[in-house]
Amino acid sequence: MERKIKWKLFIPALLLPLAAGGLAALLTGGAMDSYSQVQRPPLSPPGWVFPVVWSILYLLMGLASYLVLTAPVSGERKERALSFYALQLAVNFAWPVIFFKLSAYGWAFFWLLLLLLLALAAQLLFKHISAAAGKLLLPYLLWLFFALYLNLGVWILN
Repeated sequence: MERKIKWKLFIPALLLPLAAGGLAALLTGGAMDSYSQVQRPPLSPPGWVFPVVWSILYLLMGLASYLVLTAPVSGERKERALSFYALQLAVNFAWPVIFFKLSAYGWAFFWLLLLLLLALAAQLLFKHISAAAGKLLLPYLLWLFFALYLNLGVWILN
């Protein structure tokens, strides 16, 4: 079955996570400079990797949210799934501020753990509405696990 793209939903769905990530990056200006100054755990990627990966993840999140928005299921199920999505996006927005701007690595670790749990809940709710939407959030969950490792390493080493 071919789906017609609903552009008035598609564009905002893509732009919302990109805007949240972009605003967080603006608020933490020079974050990669400060990150390069701290002791990092093994497997830490170079600084340029982070904006590339996050841009891709935000696009995948936006696409997943669009699939949920346009899925032929009850409004209540969509509302619940999109509420968890919005909540995890808000928590996601705050993490770089806590980690980079405040250098509160311990607090950032627990904040990131909360983010991971909320993102997992959103992914589970998404997959019950749209299998494709659930799959689109899997790279995000994997990256959050990796980020949790990096955050813990920075906390321990600094």
